[in-house]
Amino acid sequence: MKYSDTSVDGLAQRGVDSRFTPLTRDRLRRWVHSSPVIAASGDDRFADDGETLIVTTGESPLKAAAVLVLVVNHAVPTIVFTQRTSHLTDHAGQISFPGGRVEDDDADAAATALREAHEETGVDARRIEIIGELPPYTTGTRYRITPVVGWSADPVQYAPDPSEVAEVFEVPAPFLLDPTNHRRESAMYKGRMRSYFAIPFGPRYIWGATAGMLITFSRVAAHAEGLGVMPPITMAPDSA
Repeated sequence: MKYSDTSVDGLAQRGVDSRFTPLTRDRLRRWVHSSPVIAASGDDRFADDGETLIVTTGESPLKAAAVLVLVVNHAVPTIVFTQRTSHLTDHAGQISFPGGRVEDDDADAAATALREAHEETGVDARRIEIIGELPPYTTGTRYRITPVVGWSADPVQYAPDPSEVAEVFEVPAPFLLDPTNHRRESAMYKGRMRSYFAIPFGPRYIWGATAGMLITFSRVAAHAEGLGVMPPITMAPDSA
């Protein structure tokens, strides 16, 4: 397991918004349980021309899924990610939160997130405190994802499943929540230019639904802190 510099000085040099620090368990709980500024979010917000990517009329129902947004207590707390193996059929090599589809015997979204996190990364679910849920996120692949926020008071030991996970790593949470680190980029998708969110961190490129859920998290936190509405994210100069 790897994670980058978690010192306060290192973060300050990277331009992290100090309004999101220090990040404590109680502050995290206050954020998650504040009145949501966003009822729901999804890939449909990212179309370059305003056209929705989510078509519900005549389509099959959305598939339920959940991910674990695990915040780990360090001098500067971090958030846990997995990088998927390159041979997987779906989203090969991409960075994501641990998580997956809801199964019939899962009691709730938290149960799904903890089960999947244990299967993928080997984390001990008994050592994770569930803080709450972020607004649901709908993807263009017709998943309705519930981001479940968890807290680990101590550093986490990982034993990733090599059939699914190439690497488990952590990124400082204040960096991810800082809106100045959020980008809007574009690429061709099914013959049309589509825009999407991204949060690059050194060699790591967090994008798509994972970045979208983090940006929702940032806006929920900003609302709880009384920072008002965050400014819109403009297209990166090299992606316009």
